[in-house]
Amino acid sequence: MLNRFLLKDFDQQAAVLRGLPSIAYTSDEFLNLEYQTLFRSYWVFAGFAHEMVDAGDVKPVEVAGLPLLLLRDAKHRVSAFHNVCRHRNLKLVDAPGNCGKLLRCPYHSWSYDLCGALRNAPYFGGGLRELPPGFSYEDNGLVPVHCEVWHDWIFVNLAVEPMPFEEFIAPLKKMLGDNRVEDYVPRTSIDFGEVACNWKLLMENFIEPYHVQFVHRTTTRQPLEDHQTLIEGHCLGSMVELDAAQQAAADLNALGVTSHYLTLFPSFILGTYQPDQMGVYLHQPVDAGHTRQRRVIYTHRDADYSDAQIQQLHDLWHSVHLEDHEMCLRLQQGRHSPLAQDGGLLSPHWENSVRRFQELVADAVRPALIQ
Repeated sequence: MLNRFLLKDFDQQAAVLRGLPSIAYTSDEFLNLEYQTLFRSYWVFAGFAHEMVDAGDVKPVEVAGLPLLLLRDAKHRVSAFHNVCRHRNLKLVDAPGNCGKLLRCPYHSWSYDLCGALRNAPYFGGGLRELPPGFSYEDNGLVPVHCEVWHDWIFVNLAVEPMPFEEFIAPLKKMLGDNRVEDYVPRTSIDFGEVACNWKLLMENFIEPYHVQFVHRTTTRQPLEDHQTLIEGHCLGSMVELDAAQQAAADLNALGVTSHYLTLFPSFILGTYQPDQMGVYLHQPVDAGHTRQRRVIYTHRDADYSDAQIQQLHDLWHSVHLEDHEMCLRLQQGRHSPLAQDGGLLSPHWENSVRRFQELVADAVRPALIQ
């Protein structure tokens, strides 16, 4: 049973701080606590809009352990709903596809339009069109979830009164500066399936630059000293800024370019690589020790990349991620050692943004811990 003493070592102040205790990475109970708190209060990245082009396109997603669906309507808007029929609570959508003009439950053929309104409940009251007394279509449509689309990225929020979306993305926009995400188009994606580690380890690995020159020494020649960490509210990460001469000499097929590695708590990741590349990650926790991961690679709309060059980018990032995955798998395995109960040590210089990420996790779950 998780209780208020869980974070006592994490809360201690010192010159060198410790990380979250191992149970935060190995316990499904802790993951469920995260589902109930931070994943149900923050905006959570749920999908890519370019994968839902036509009216009627529908996609099942899971957020905070709950089945949801994304649906594009006739006015080209994307909405989110709880992915359950209002009749017997069957999961309506179990694979991406197109439902046409109506989303029909395969069990008893209750049907909903593209705005989630119930349009048909055959035989529910006896005859084909008969309805029981007191029952109305208006009161039994799909239950909506707060949904916002920023460029190509679909976010959902399960809170009753969520943080305004513009407030949520404001710190990331500030860090992007003049780099307009609207100018980038998706070119290829990499689906890694399930990675055998906790979702937080993938986030922390992206946030800190400490490992880059050691783990990725074959793909970057960027000295650690060129990096700096970033903390802007709940936007956390790191960056490398090259001068004009360094940028002109940079190899665009390697990582040694002006780069911004940015995250929005809890799980959105966006990386920019000058002058014309960008990558965005989709993470979905499966259980405490497994996370589904995808990456979509974008290039500037005015950039001229051949199919062969896009394949090179795909292969480069695939290899980079496999290097990261090896470390994250071993981090997960190390969390089962009794030595990991005190959270390990964090560099006050290179891992201060990781510490801030962990503080946001702790701040979110602490009120729900048993007193």
